[in-house]
Amino acid sequence: MSDDTLSPRAPHAWVAPLLSTLVTLPAAGFALLYGGLSPMACDSCNGARAARFTDSFDAAWAVLCTGLVLSLIVLVASWAVPWQRSQDAKRVLLSTGAPVVVGVASIAFTALVDWP
Repeated sequence: MSDDTLSPRAPHAWVAPLLSTLVTLPAAGFALLYGGLSPMACDSCNGARAARFTDSFDAAWAVLCTGLVLSLIVLVASWAVPWQRSQDAKRVLLSTGAPVVVGVASIAFTALVDWP
């Protein structure tokens, strides 16, 4: 395939992945910090209440970590999309998907924990 059959290079193809990176990484860091500090909510719990919290936290933590890894994969994919104009829609979709996945994972974490 010659170069003239490819669509032209998009001059600002880096903008969407960069903005996504600037939003996704801090949001993921805050989500991880929030999730990591959440067990302190049940410091004074004991007995059945503590067991319920621990069981729900373990499942929610797995969901949060999986969501954050998935958001990182989507973010890397947004950078890896070829920088041709024909790929602009895919690049923008992946770029907006990364912070959305962080938000969904954070909401799912909060919903899954049986808070005291």
